[in-house]
Amino acid sequence: MKNLVAFFAFTLLVSLCQAIELDFCVGDTTLPRGPEGFACKDPANVTTDDFVFTGFRHESFTANLFRSNVTLGFVDSFPALNGLGISMARLDFAVGGVIPVHSHRTSEVIIVTRGSIIAGFIDASNNAFYRRLEVGDVMIFPQAMLHFQINVGRTPATAIVSLNGANPAVQFTTTSLFAGNLPADIAQQITLLSQDEVMRMKRLFGTA
Repeated sequence: MKNLVAFFAFTLLVSLCQAIELDFCVGDTTLPRGPEGFACKDPANVTTDDFVFTGFRHESFTANLFRSNVTLGFVDSFPALNGLGISMARLDFAVGGVIPVHSHRTSEVIIVTRGSIIAGFIDASNNAFYRRLEVGDVMIFPQAMLHFQINVGRTPATAIVSLNGANPAVQFTTTSLFAGNLPADIAQQITLLSQDEVMRMKRLFGTA
């Protein structure tokens, strides 16, 4: 038992040493990504600019099917996040805009900075948790839960989200079913939609 305790203590010390061996690891996106992220950029070539992301300065294009847009501050566009386990995104909504049901590999925190939205998630027991959020309100979506946002105000809306992963991924349920290469007959069977409804959705995404 003592040997086992000593082994775990040694393992913990080793992991802590590895965790503080480098102050940062700005990702070198010219190299292939591994399971734990990108290899580190040569510290001699790292500048202040590597730690600054300006992609949230302006409202993004919302003249699309969902009348919304998501600007990602993930590790691909902000390599300084590499290895830090954090990322961000800006959500822009036109009037009536929605971020349709989707999920991530991580948890998410949202704060509304303009307008009024309904935000919510659905748990594994199919219970929906949703609330109208005003400017300054914060809500959390637990890891991997299906969640959504809807602009219910009379003006455009904006929100900022933070996720606990440098590359949390985004999987939209609707686009996964109808915008990819899933055959229409299978989509029809697994959604209980009619053939006409499935084909209508595929036409909306240009995959019919």
